Amino acid sequence: MTMSGRNLGMSLIVPCKLLSAVPKPRRERLVIAQNATGAEPVTSRLAVEVFESPMDRQCHNEATDEFKLKTANVEVMLIETVAGETILQKLEQALAGETVIGVVPEEAPQRYLEMLRPSLSVEYEDAAVIVPTSGSTGSPKGVVLSATALLASAHATHARLGGSGHWVCALPIHHIAGLMTLVRGIASGCGTSYCRPDLNDLFPAKQTPSYLSLVATQLERALDNPVIAERLTSFAAVLVGGSAIPAELIAKATYLGINAVTTYGMSETCGGCVYDGLPLAGVDVQLESDSDRILLSGEMVFSGYRLEPELTSAVLNGKQFRTQDRGMWVDGKLQVVGRFDDVIITGGVNVDLAEVQRFCDEIWGIAEPERVVVFDVADLYWGRKIIAATGSELDYAQMRKLLEPNLQIAAIPKELIRFVAKNTGLAGKIDKAALRKAWMKGHNGDSNPMD
Repeated sequence: MTMSGRNLGMSLIVPCKLLSAVPKPRRERLVIAQNATGAEPVTSRLAVEVFESPMDRQCHNEATDEFKLKTANVEVMLIETVAGETILQKLEQALAGETVIGVVPEEAPQRYLEMLRPSLSVEYEDAAVIVPTSGSTGSPKGVVLSATALLASAHATHARLGGSGHWVCALPIHHIAGLMTLVRGIASGCGTSYCRPDLNDLFPAKQTPSYLSLVATQLERALDNPVIAERLTSFAAVLVGGSAIPAELIAKATYLGINAVTTYGMSETCGGCVYDGLPLAGVDVQLESDSDRILLSGEMVFSGYRLEPELTSAVLNGKQFRTQDRGMWVDGKLQVVGRFDDVIITGGVNVDLAEVQRFCDEIWGIAEPERVVVFDVADLYWGRKIIAATGSELDYAQMRKLLEPNLQIAAIPKELIRFVAKNTGLAGKIDKAALRKAWMKGHNGDSNPMD
C-alpha cells in the first residue's frame, strides 16, 4: 500500500439526470479540474460553482460544447457528451494509469467534492478511480480503487458468468455497481450501452452474451411489467445486488426465465465479489471466529480511503478488508446476516434491526412508497428507540398488528412516520441519516400510544 503521492490531474465526473421521461441517449457531465502551470489547483468550491451554473458560459464553444474558465493559473472545463463517450475515454485512461477519476453524484456535490479534495495529490500510486461511499449512515468517504483491482474484479465476473460480454448500464456511475458495468465493458472489449434506471428504454440483448446489473428494487418493478420482464430473459445474466435481496424475488425472476444472480460486495471490493453465495475466483472469504464478521481478501480490494489513513488502517490489512457485516455459512454458501451497527439495545433488550427489516420487507415489499424501513434514534427512556418510516398510508396500529406475530415486543417500532422523499437510493440501501434527520424535524409521526 503505497502512499507517496501522485501528481496526476484528478478528473471529477458528475452524472446529470435525464431531462425528460422520453427515452434519450444518456447525457453525462464531466468536470475536469487540472493544474495548468504547477500552481495551486482549483478549489472544490470553484468546481461546484461551475457545476451549479452550467448556463453561465461566457466562453462557450458551440462547436465542441465545451466551457472553459481560467483563473489563478487553473483551467476548469465542463463538457457534455452523448452516451458517456467522454467518461469511457477518461476511464480507459485511468485504467491505463494516465489519470485519476473522482466520481461525484449530481445531488449535493459540494460535500463529495470536499471529501475528494482535488487540490491535493492522490496519496496512492496505484489509484485509478475514487468512488464516494457513506455506507448507510455516515459522511462520504472516498474509496480509492486501483486499475489492478478494477480489472481483477471485471475478469473474475466474466469468468463466473461464462465469458466476456456486452454490458448495459442502468445505474448511476457514482455507485460502484454502475461504474463496474463500464469497467467490465472496457475489460471485455465488447463495450457498454446505457438505459434509464426504470428500464423503460431497455431493449432485448442484441449481442451475445449481454449482461445487466440492477438493484433489488429495480428488478421488483421490472417483474411487474411483462414487456420489461420478457426483455430481461434475453440477457445471459442479470446481476442483483446493493442490499438484502428477498429470496422470493429471485424465485419469481427464475420462474419467468431470468438468470438472476445475487451479488454481495461493496465499493471497497469493486462491487460484488461473492455471487450466489460463492466467492469469485481469487476471492477469499473468512468469518472472524469470535464475531462472525466477514473478512474479504483478494486483488479486488481497495487501496485505501482518500485522506483517511487511520480509518484505512482500521479496516485494511494488506489485501484483507474487514467489513461491517455479519455472516454465516449455510450449505457451503455465504449468507449475510446483517451489519454490526444493526444490533442495538432498546429497553435493555438486544434487537437486530436487520431482522426487523427483513420481516417488514416480507410483509410490505421493497418498492417505494409501500416499503416500511426501520432505523433507530437515541432516546432517554429506551436507550435506542426503533422508528419505522413509510411513504404509504399505513397507520401505526396496522403496522403493529402485522409485526406482532413475528417479532418480540422490544423489536416492534415505537413510532411510524410519513416520509415523502425516497427512503432508499438507487443502490437499494436505506439512508438512515436522512431518516433520522426527517424524524428530528417532526414529520407527521403516528406514535405508539404508550410511548
